[in-house]
Amino acid sequence: MKGANAVVVREKFEDDLKELQNKLVELVKFADNALALSVEALETHNVDLALQIMDDDTKADILYEEINEFAILLIAKQQPVAIDLRRIIVAIKIATDIERIADFAVNIAKSTIRIGQEPHIKPISNLKRMYEITAVMLKDGLEAYKEENTQLAKKVAEMDDEVDRLYGETIQELFRLNSESSENLTQVTQFLFICRFLERAADHMTNVAEYVFYLIKGKHYDLNN
Repeated sequence: MKGANAVVVREKFEDDLKELQNKLVELVKFADNALALSVEALETHNVDLALQIMDDDTKADILYEEINEFAILLIAKQQPVAIDLRRIIVAIKIATDIERIADFAVNIAKSTIRIGQEPHIKPISNLKRMYEITAVMLKDGLEAYKEENTQLAKKVAEMDDEVDRLYGETIQELFRLNSESSENLTQVTQFLFICRFLERAADHMTNVAEYVFYLIKGKHYDLNN
């Protein structure tokens, strides 16, 4: 009978871990969508869409709190060890990084509102490319987490190099535009912010890749080098 009870307890715990993962997947998908909409709002000068992104951010906050509370409850109830404990800890850590990415989407929306209907002083092709790479990092990072795949996690971390290159190239161009005319200052400032938000979003996905390594290997790896 004791053996049967242990099996039931283990199955319930596995179900709880799956529910935790599902909540995290939902948060990732929300952040991914919010980031996509924020770049769309920027490109199309859509202030209404930007405002909607800001209003919807409470959903990310709620999901983040649910993940943390559920994870803490699992630790308290089950007292998990080794790999199971790492799964819970990693879920908490990833949720923190993904919630920050959702915040960056809000920040981009705010910059879009500040720019308003003014024509862009430069094409936003580099910013769009930074977003596109980050979106792939989000998709592949989630897959690496779900499949516990270190090869895919390493690929995610490597993508950050291209985002960093575009970041450096873009801010240099923005500084040049600012030096040419003081009238560019408002947009230059907002584009600098947006550039930074996208670069930081990619950094957070590098963190996620490192958490996948920690989950599988049981030790921390610095994938930025």
